[in-house]
Amino acid sequence: MIVMMIRNSCEVLLLTPLPATTQSELERRFKVTMLWEQGNSELFLSAEGARFEVACTRSTYRIDAALLQKLDHLKLLACFGAGVDGIDLHATRSRGIAVTNTPDVLTDDVADIAIALMLIAARRLLEGDRFVRAGRWTTAAMELGHSLRSKRVGIVGLGRIGTAVAHRAAAFGMSIQYFSRTLKPSVPFEYADTVTSLAAKSDFLVVCAAGGLATKHLIDAAVIAALGPTGTLINVSRGSVVDEQALIEALKLRQIRAAALDVFENEPNIRSEFRELENVILLPHMGSATVETRGAMGRLLIDNIGAYFSGKNLPTPIP
Repeated sequence: MIVMMIRNSCEVLLLTPLPATTQSELERRFKVTMLWEQGNSELFLSAEGARFEVACTRSTYRIDAALLQKLDHLKLLACFGAGVDGIDLHATRSRGIAVTNTPDVLTDDVADIAIALMLIAARRLLEGDRFVRAGRWTTAAMELGHSLRSKRVGIVGLGRIGTAVAHRAAAFGMSIQYFSRTLKPSVPFEYADTVTSLAAKSDFLVVCAAGGLATKHLIDAAVIAALGPTGTLINVSRGSVVDEQALIEALKLRQIRAAALDVFENEPNIRSEFRELENVILLPHMGSATVETRGAMGRLLIDNIGAYFSGKNLPTPIP
């Protein structure tokens, strides 16, 4: 009886689909309305949006001031994902809407993907797979790759993920440098005061910075040029951080050795030019895509919602 009373009084608007296990647990714990099942979502929000105090979203779903206006009584926006650059935080703050995300639990898996992309690009692993499948091993020699040992890694954004990437890279015998909004005296890595100077002394430039207007096209044509013809760009942050047109031109002209991307500006509708290039590795935004991490993200999302309905402190609020 108590469980039913709690569920019926705890209504949640789900703005976009979530992984099946998380969505099922949400429906078990709370009364969930799925926006995409309501026919015309604009009409539904105009007519019914005011009844929701809690809404769930994903990092890739755009939440702007116009949408928030339709949710007159919204008090909590719970985001499945660490990045909140798709949310108009100015609008949520001005309305007093709390925003939560799911940080920390995905750090290791995203850092692992960054290192995997470095290995794939340097050691030519995808080319090796194609080489064997095409039956060329018996008639030709595979081109040599490059060792990670003693190479220089430049990390753009030394937050949780950037720091995890740095420690992994150090285990490969690589030297670490970083650019961040502020100098971090407690870390043993060399600091670069601009992204361009960091790129100029890096063999691998790994982008771990948060997305949003402040970092839009932070990796521009000048940074890519500074990376140079022996450099490789790795992006595991947000597609918006890299000027993709500048990157495509540099790859076409072989101004850098390679790029390895897990994120894109308009994913999943990526630029067709990327698919035509042999010196770029493309992944479908799978940095946190493990059963373990997506499960942990879902539990943290639900913990935030449960805390709100219970009147407790939110576990992971965005300041």
